[in-house]
Amino acid sequence: MTAPPLGAPASTAAPEPSRAPDPAAPPPEQSRTLETPQAPNPPQVLPSGPNPPQVPTSGPNPPPAPSPAPNPPPPPGTGRLTAVLGPRTRRVVYGEPTPTDIRAELDLTSTVDLAHVVMLTESGLLPGPAAAALLDRVGRLRADGFRDLVGAPAPRGLYLMYEGHLVAELGADVGGKLHTGRSRNDLKATVTAMRLRGELLELLSQLLRLQAALLSRARVHRDVVMPVYTHFQPAMPVTYGYYLAGLATALDRDIAGLRHTVDELGRRCPLGAGAVAGTDLPIRPARTAALLGFAGPPLHATDAVAARDTALRALAAAASAGVTLSRLATDLQLWSTQEFGFVEFPERLVGGSSAMPQKRNAFLLEHVKAKAAAAVGAWTASASAMKSTPFTNSIEVGTEAVAVVWPALAAVRDSVLLTQVLVTGARPVPARMEQRAKEGFVTATAIANRLVAQGVPFRTAHHAVGAAVRAAVDSGAAELTDITPPDGHPGLGGTLPPLAAVVADHDRGGGPGECDQVVAALRRRLGAHADWGTACRDRLRDADGALAAAVAEVVGRYGPGAPAAAGSGEATGGSG
Repeated sequence: MTAPPLGAPASTAAPEPSRAPDPAAPPPEQSRTLETPQAPNPPQVLPSGPNPPQVPTSGPNPPPAPSPAPNPPPPPGTGRLTAVLGPRTRRVVYGEPTPTDIRAELDLTSTVDLAHVVMLTESGLLPGPAAAALLDRVGRLRADGFRDLVGAPAPRGLYLMYEGHLVAELGADVGGKLHTGRSRNDLKATVTAMRLRGELLELLSQLLRLQAALLSRARVHRDVVMPVYTHFQPAMPVTYGYYLAGLATALDRDIAGLRHTVDELGRRCPLGAGAVAGTDLPIRPARTAALLGFAGPPLHATDAVAARDTALRALAAAASAGVTLSRLATDLQLWSTQEFGFVEFPERLVGGSSAMPQKRNAFLLEHVKAKAAAAVGAWTASASAMKSTPFTNSIEVGTEAVAVVWPALAAVRDSVLLTQVLVTGARPVPARMEQRAKEGFVTATAIANRLVAQGVPFRTAHHAVGAAVRAAVDSGAAELTDITPPDGHPGLGGTLPPLAAVVADHDRGGGPGECDQVVAALRRRLGAHADWGTACRDRLRDADGALAAAVAEVVGRYGPGAPAAAGSGEATGGSG
């Protein structure tokens, strides 16, 4: 029998850009005592195994054979409790999951299940035929997008509805063994880590594309002279390419922060931590960690289910990237006004007005500016939910604090996508930039420094050049043309330095004269980031391949049609 389909690797799939947090996510075991759902008419499916009994055929004259006893439905409640939440309360806590919600959550959950079943089988905790039946049924659910679960009652959340379906389909002796050696607490922490890893890798991929665009435009426009501003006043001469390289420098740190978070996520898989203190069953957490693309098992069980600080660091790094982009967007929007006229955008990147025919609004920049707020607000909300909670598994940390993470990351990713097209589409206006640089007397500091090079104390040179600027303004001159040297000091001689020469001379301390070196260094960093991302995806792809192979081995050894030697029902240790 062939292995059940694994589908697209859930750990590396690109997340849906606008998916809201799943309010139907299962709450942790330690904090929720609601009952398992009892399906009104549970499917009557016989247990699968090496030689499953045949269902009597239907027809006008069926063979006179006794009907096999159907699998009993899952027992009501939890054993301790016998009531469930009412419909309205249930909607508040779990929401009303759509088919997309169900598929999104259970894709990752069932990936964990595949690895867990393989590990239980190899550890001797799950009989081979039961494991094969579970893997086959889970694989079929995945291949069909969990369509059989759409509309099923879920009074205790999606996971227990899903597990109840497996029990109803396969019987308690098979489906009821899936949860051996684990809890919803470590399961949920693992699913969160896998989803966060996948979404951060996708965000990083888009940030690297944006970084490449910034560096490409920085090289193209490295000679387009413009004034740089401080306090919204012309300050010194730089180039548009140098400005873009500065944004790329800041973005490089944001990328490094997100890289660190992904590396942190990949070190430890929470699965195996159990409810809060591990387990006394002989499980092999290192095996499931490897199959799910993690470097190792939990270091400390309570920490594994109690902490979501990595999600906070992810939000902080994403918020920092969003803030960086919002500052770029502010500059570009200001520079695209008629008053500045430094930058123009093509019509495909601007919008008009419903009332004012002349309008040409660079409105996409306003979306970029605003979307950073989602990540900043999400960090605040998440940290506030975690604050002062006991250091153990809790709803506040595992559910409420995490719920805001996903829309925040989606908002930052959308901001990155918008910025990509805005950076590549923006066109500087060199003549206007140079004109404003001259009119802003931005060579004043360079002139003062030339006097300093002739022995004039800097403060004396500063006053002399300041007086020259005042005289030029009073006379209506558009730029500095003459400097009266301080008493006892020679003049500069000849004409004052042109803008391009001043820019080129600022080749120390990371000035615009070093723009080419800055871009080269950042391109090397970009290459290193890209290599790291490729290595991450390769590791996850290898883990997916190892999981698929392990599932195929179990199903091939113990599933229907397997060699008779495997039909004893005994689980054997694997090589993993």
